[in-house]
Formats: sequence, structure tokens, C-alpha cells
Amino acid sequence: MSLHQETIEVPTDGRGLTNVTRAIDAIVARARVTTGLCTVFVQHTSASLVIQENADPAVLRDLDRWLSELAPESRRWEHDDEGPDDMPAHARSAVTRTSETIPVTGGKLALGTWQGLYLWEHRARPHSRRLVVTVYG
Repeated sequence: MSLHQETIEVPTDGRGLTNVTRAIDAIVARARVTTGLCTVFVQHTSASLVIQENADPAVLRDLDRWLSELAPESRRWEHDDEGPDDMPAHARSAVTRTSETIPVTGGKLALGTWQGLYLWEHRARPHSRRLVVTVYG
């Protein structure tokens, strides 16, 4: 059994989805695990991870709009210490995921043809987000 772990910083442009598949694939390659699992964890409470379609960017835009409607900035949130996007970002993170586990097959992430792994930034301003990537097998 082999275990490999790296932490990476991912800059975001503000609210929206950033494809991190290639960066995670590179870590899997460095781990030299042929068959196993890759767990990716985001160390923040106002960003999340999602596996989603990577072919049509309209899917990502629609998801972002849908989630913005689910937890709008216009709602009267009690927690707004860091601005009007603060609590909505926490709510959006709460209904999505902070980690994803993906099988590793043949030394690569076993994602489907149209799947990609995305970091979903829920804050309006750009941030640098830490992902802890653990590969074992």
C-alpha cells in the first residue's frame, strides 16, 4: 500500500467554477499509484468541490445561477461580517461538498468522458484556496 499527499493552492477569479482536474491528475501521476483512490479536500468554508460536466460551459453557468438563487445575497442573513456575500457563500458550501473521492485506475483519475473536478468559489472576490490531495492504493 502506498500513500501520497500534497497540498496545492488554487487561485480563483471570484464566484464561479475552476477546473482542477489536470492539477489533481498531475498529483496522481507523481503518487505512482496504479489502482486506488484519490481524495480531494478543500480547507475552506466558503468554497466547495463538485464533479460536473466539462464539455458545455453552460452547465456550469446554470449551476452557478441556480445555487445563487438558492442562497441569495438579498436574503436577510445574520452573519455578514465580511460583506453581503459572506453568509450566502457558507450556505452554498453547506449544500455542496468539501471533499470528493475518485477511483484511480491505470494511474489516472477514473472520471467519465464528460466529467471534470471543479473548485467552486462562492465568494465574489478572488481567493486562493487550499486543496489537500491524498492518493493511496
